[in-house]
Amino acid sequence: MNVLKLADLDVKGKRVFIRADFNVPQDDAGNITEDTRIRAALPSLKYCLENGAAVMVTSHLGRPTEGECAPEDSLTPVAVRLGQLLQKPVRLIRDWIDGGFEVAPGEIVLLENCRCNKGEKKNNDELAQKMAQLCDIYVNDAFGTAHRAEATTHGIAKYAPVACAGFLMGAEIDALSRALENPKRPLVAIVAGAKVSTKLTILKTLAEKVDQLIVGGGIANTFLLASGKRIGDSLAEPDLVKEAHAIIDMMKARGAEVPLPVDVVVADEVSALARANKISVDDVAQHDRILDVGPKTAATLAQIIANAGTIVWNGPIGVFELDQFAGGTKMLASAIAHSDGFSIAGGGDTLAAIAKFHIHDDVDYISTGGGAFLEFLEGKTLPAIEVLQQRRAG
Repeated sequence: MNVLKLADLDVKGKRVFIRADFNVPQDDAGNITEDTRIRAALPSLKYCLENGAAVMVTSHLGRPTEGECAPEDSLTPVAVRLGQLLQKPVRLIRDWIDGGFEVAPGEIVLLENCRCNKGEKKNNDELAQKMAQLCDIYVNDAFGTAHRAEATTHGIAKYAPVACAGFLMGAEIDALSRALENPKRPLVAIVAGAKVSTKLTILKTLAEKVDQLIVGGGIANTFLLASGKRIGDSLAEPDLVKEAHAIIDMMKARGAEVPLPVDVVVADEVSALARANKISVDDVAQHDRILDVGPKTAATLAQIIANAGTIVWNGPIGVFELDQFAGGTKMLASAIAHSDGFSIAGGGDTLAAIAKFHIHDDVDYISTGGGAFLEFLEGKTLPAIEVLQQRRAG
């Protein structure tokens, strides 16, 4: 994917408009409880500031009513935190669409919640043109919203004099392209979660590309049903057995594989007090619930990952939040951490597993975009990236 990148531009004396993703969690008092997304934007912000640009940055926060900005919708807490991280004051500009504010070279201002503006979510053309007039360079650094065509993620990129990807967006594009467009083989994908239905298109898209498709959680249970196994009271979608079977057949026809569990960890309930029993997949009883893969399966999956050239990970393979059902995901995480292959991971539960097993520094790239990451895996065109490609192509 060929896009212009911020690092390639001379920003000195230029008015730079950056769309970041500051949609951070807050407590009831409005205090930011986790600032990873703010920190992720710092490289682009610092590059522009240190090179003499006049910087405007905006983001959405929550789900405000367009045309209104209630106190809980305000980016005020973000301005405070951003000022602390940059060690310089960050002014918050409330009514900014029509300009009327000054930004000096080397200064940064935060433009109030962009979703408070009427027409933002519908990608209103007139709004996008007004925003574009505020800047010399538009920078999209919000990969998490790349799957949405909105005024600050898509429309403005059509009209700004120059449109480019920021450091974070550029890194996402490079990592995803490396993993899926020209991967080092074998290419192994791990797709896990409660439902096949929510990831059916991803599974079908990957089944045409990958050498091994590891499934986990409720998805694996549906695939076990498709292969004729009993799964007791386990979470599954029996009505999608035909689709699971089709994916297995599609992989086989290519000489690829969906490695299914040979042993599992079962219990009669999902709770911290539940007794975990390791059994053969052929011994699952009527009321058993499969909550993790067994040690033999985990060892097999670890070996597949050890031999992989590229690994794409979306979803833990068991109920990893409970220690007695975390063994499979823990071994998977360890195998990814020690693999020589290029690894990319994304999705909220995946990030939680990475944090639990302390492998953050051992995964080559961790995607910041949940929905955008999944839509990229599905093979969908992401509007915010597509418009940057079009601008680069001229």
